[in-house]
Amino acid sequence: MKFRSRCVVGVLASLCVPFALSAPSAAHASAEPRPDMARRMAACISCHGKEGKTINTEYLPRIAGKPAGYLYAQLKHFQDGRRHNTAMNGLLEHLNDAYLRQIAEYFSRLDVLYPPPESPRVPASVFARGQQLALDGDKATKVPACASCHGATLTGVAPSIPGLLGLPAAYMSAQLGAWRNGQRKAYAPDCMASHARAMSAEDVNAVAAWLAAQPVPLNGKPANALPAPLPTECGGIPK
Repeated sequence: MKFRSRCVVGVLASLCVPFALSAPSAAHASAEPRPDMARRMAACISCHGKEGKTINTEYLPRIAGKPAGYLYAQLKHFQDGRRHNTAMNGLLEHLNDAYLRQIAEYFSRLDVLYPPPESPRVPASVFARGQQLALDGDKATKVPACASCHGATLTGVAPSIPGLLGLPAAYMSAQLGAWRNGQRKAYAPDCMASHARAMSAEDVNAVAAWLAAQPVPLNGKPANALPAPLPTECGGIPK
């Protein structure tokens, strides 16, 4: 099945969707040989960079090496309108689930070195507050530690929880802000929205600054499992 070529407005205004033209239909996805995904991902790497390591760290996230389940969920969120970006919404509008899973698997397998972390750009007291939130949480505001969900090393947990290291502070602050104001959503119960709304703007910037200043461990891959149950139920995350 071939989809009509569609040019997308926004950051990809001049880019037509090359991979949509050859995306397998649901009926034939399992019967077809594995596609040349590197060639088909031309539309993705125009923003997310060659090998998924991004061309603009503050606004376009690295997707290389993220857990496949997480990447697939984000593709679905853009497709279903839980996340809003004109280019992403248009690119994914007509792609079937089988192809979205192939995209997620492709980028999850890429193993690309992370850049050096950012230098702290906030006062020591703010940096310390960020560390507290990331590693211990805040019982008073009922915000759990980032590490309690994203793994002890903060590199994520397969198959569905992303790592938080190797991302710039501006990007993380923007995403937490989007959850706080309802622009970004996930499957119910949306635990990230609840956590973000319990944080002040100052806490959002503090934890983003601390996370951005941490080096990614040499391995840097998502853990296979959490050492303890999640502190709160999260939609789309296996228990």
